Amino acid sequence: MSMKPKPCITAQQAAELVEPGAILMVGGFGMTGNPVSLVHALAERTGVRGITYIGNNVGEVGLGGGRLLRNGQLDRVIGSFLTSNREAVAAAQAGDLEVELLPQGTLAEAIRAGGAGIGGFYTPTAAGTPLAGSRPVKVLDGVEQVFQKSLKADVAFIRAWHADEAGNLQYRMTERNFNPAIASAAKVVVAEVEHIVPTGSLDPDQIHTPGCFVDYLVQNPLSLESLGTSADVAGSGKVVSEARMTMARMALAELQPGDVVNLGVGIPTLVADLITPEHQLVLHSENGMLGVGPEPASGGAFDYPVNAGKVPVTALPGASYFDSSDSFGMIRGGHVDVAIMGGLQVDNAANLANWAVPGKPLLGVGGAMDLAKGARKLIITMSHTDREGRPKLVKAVDLPLTSPGSVDVVITDLAVFRFLDGRLCLTALMPGVTLDEVAASTDAAYDVAL
Repeated sequence: MSMKPKPCITAQQAAELVEPGAILMVGGFGMTGNPVSLVHALAERTGVRGITYIGNNVGEVGLGGGRLLRNGQLDRVIGSFLTSNREAVAAAQAGDLEVELLPQGTLAEAIRAGGAGIGGFYTPTAAGTPLAGSRPVKVLDGVEQVFQKSLKADVAFIRAWHADEAGNLQYRMTERNFNPAIASAAKVVVAEVEHIVPTGSLDPDQIHTPGCFVDYLVQNPLSLESLGTSADVAGSGKVVSEARMTMARMALAELQPGDVVNLGVGIPTLVADLITPEHQLVLHSENGMLGVGPEPASGGAFDYPVNAGKVPVTALPGASYFDSSDSFGMIRGGHVDVAIMGGLQVDNAANLANWAVPGKPLLGVGGAMDLAKGARKLIITMSHTDREGRPKLVKAVDLPLTSPGSVDVVITDLAVFRFLDGRLCLTALMPGVTLDEVAASTDAAYDVAL
């Protein structure tokens, strides 16, 4: 006896499943693993408006959810990183789009919890920050934690690589991201897939989403053009200078063989270019990869996995892929040894601000709060002053807080600082820099321990 096959429909038929005012979940990290054809088909139904859109982001300008946004079909977005779409920023600033911003790990877990029939949960991520808002707070095991209600949807659009006729799904590399959790959390789930094979053709050990979660299949091979420029290594936009590479080398010196390390965007990505097999480091990417290798010389998201900066990377021997909820479980559970990320301000209490500035909409937190709270060691790399020459090492942060009391090491273009016994200490100078130069550009109090 074989399982009943799932209906195979067109993208246009899938779009008809979404009613005006519906809650819609959409898979993908950037445009990787994004069900582009389903979302674009919905964009053709311009009469379907008032949608609440739940996903990590709303695609690129005019692509994916960005097309729904441009059409005025979205009233509300619940997501983690919307700043990559300037039209989303403009709509939020104009009051045309209501936005609920969640840390990326909280978003993934809220979706997973919704699919698992759990009403909500407490998480240490975002505690003490503006994103905690008026949510209930409890101290559990000595740690302040914020309540997050689970998320569910009327319809979910997801993207997979292979499906069999029974609806069992396989994802390819980092295309998994939010898709498995979203597949579990909606009343109606439509899977856009690259290939559909007969039931029984997929190895049961290699099925990532069982067919019981899937209601409809749509076969649609994507093109690189449909994924936008961020899906190609040429779009990495990496900025390299001697000062930045010196900071990267100092950060690398902080790492120990065997460390599992997460690298943020900007200067931290340069650390990856310095790592050799002799360092015995394992790089983690929050979109669902362990064992990240260097960028390929060329290629796109169909050829390689992508990192958290949405840039194609290689996979080292022993690498593994997983979904976003598993990835942030690693982070919150203390299985990531070191996180290296950028900063806007660090203060004398080891508080970090790195995700928002006054006067701009708070639309892009990503995984920063999860990593700052969950990694065993937090290293911040940043310029010593901002573009106006104001110190970034301050007595007390006055920008929106990312994580309280979490910073261990600060590496700037002038010096290296550590928090030793609760005090900020200058422990090294960059080549050619004097103590007087550091003092003139620093607001925070610090000890000198050279």
